Amino acid sequence: MKYLPIFYNISGRKCLVIGAGAIAARKAELLLKAGGKLCIVAIDISERIHELAAGHSLELLQREFTEADMDGVACVIAATDNDILNREISGLARARDIPVNVVDNPELCSFIMPSMIDRGPVQIAISSGGVSPVLARMLRSRLESCIPGAYGELAKLAEAFRQPVKRALPNVDARRRFWESILDGQVAELVFSGRMAAARELLQQQLDEFDISSVTGEVYLVGAGPGDPDLITFKALRLMQKADIVIYDRLVSEPILDMVRRDAEKIYAGKASANHAIPQESINQMLVRLAHEGKRVLRLKGGDPFIFGRGGEELAELVDENIEFQVVPGITAASGCASYAGIPLTHRDYSQACIFVTGHRRSGAEDLNWEMLSHANQTVVFYMGLENVERICSSMKAHGRAADTPAALVEKGTTAAQRVFIGDLDSLPGIIADNEVHAPTLLLVGEVVELHNKLGWYKPGEEIS
Repeated sequence: MKYLPIFYNISGRKCLVIGAGAIAARKAELLLKAGGKLCIVAIDISERIHELAAGHSLELLQREFTEADMDGVACVIAATDNDILNREISGLARARDIPVNVVDNPELCSFIMPSMIDRGPVQIAISSGGVSPVLARMLRSRLESCIPGAYGELAKLAEAFRQPVKRALPNVDARRRFWESILDGQVAELVFSGRMAAARELLQQQLDEFDISSVTGEVYLVGAGPGDPDLITFKALRLMQKADIVIYDRLVSEPILDMVRRDAEKIYAGKASANHAIPQESINQMLVRLAHEGKRVLRLKGGDPFIFGRGGEELAELVDENIEFQVVPGITAASGCASYAGIPLTHRDYSQACIFVTGHRRSGAEDLNWEMLSHANQTVVFYMGLENVERICSSMKAHGRAADTPAALVEKGTTAAQRVFIGDLDSLPGIIADNEVHAPTLLLVGEVVELHNKLGWYKPGEEIS
């Protein structure tokens, strides 16, 4: 993050604009709208600047800029077409620790002007970090269409009730639950339909009747998909933004974790071979305990929680404790990684069945049904099989699968770090030995792997054969 996003209060403070062309006029309008006391310095004054001066109380100095113009100012905007002057202004402002913006030159700026959506008092700022202002404006136009203008009225209503709610509900969690029910419920709908009096009356009624002890906890079992944040479902994102606490696994990528509500407590419960941050039994008990405390708990798992994710084990305990829960499926690793590697899991010319199997067995568990797994004309996908690739390949060959059966490893599938290794049952162990392959890695076996060379479309790195 190159810039710290903040909202700067300039109301009643002197703001300096050097330049008086069309761009300077747009910046001046924003400063005036935010309540700044504006001073504009320029030799040539545009018609729009004269119009602003006629309609607002501002200081207009038609002369060259001097360093003394910076005395006592809260911020400076350089909007001249003189690059040397702009650099001088930037240097002088920085030397005085005055926030400075040089139009169309991010390197000379200590702050940049974002693209904005104004639903006063609600404001949304969108920035590309100065890299692409056009992109920021495009994003703003998309957001404009889905944010009703009445959100400003809803914010004003919330402001009017802020202190009464604080007095009635001194507990922070209680206040948050109350406001979430108001801002995403019937009161908000009344505001959006223009029925302000009814909205105010209902808000007061709900405040009088609100009882935090009646609020029950809930668990959201959510599949985070294989890694690409764009593969998250809308429902998953909504619950990720709603949860008080998130318990997440090792396979949940950082970009996806960043989508969780900022103030939610985060608890890492990742598992690697012989290395469990929190034992499964303790995770089950934690979910129960937090839900009984009235928390909304997000159990965030890589892939799909019901495919080698132990989601069923966790929910069984919630059912025994009579705890409410929701399940949000995710794109499982087999589907996501195979798609991003250009390997169809089924194809009528190559594979008429697809089998998902775990390559990591619980201690003492019976071995896999290798005879069934080694049939031709099917695709077999091994989860968590990286450490056992040599045993997997030798077992399939021993039970009738041809040694030259195509096989692939997809490392960190769907992410920017994805790598695809192509071989067969004979060569795959050697490929791993010759390359640093790390978990999470998915193993795919079957003739469909041959289609990778033709259908492979996602290539953040070079595929290895």
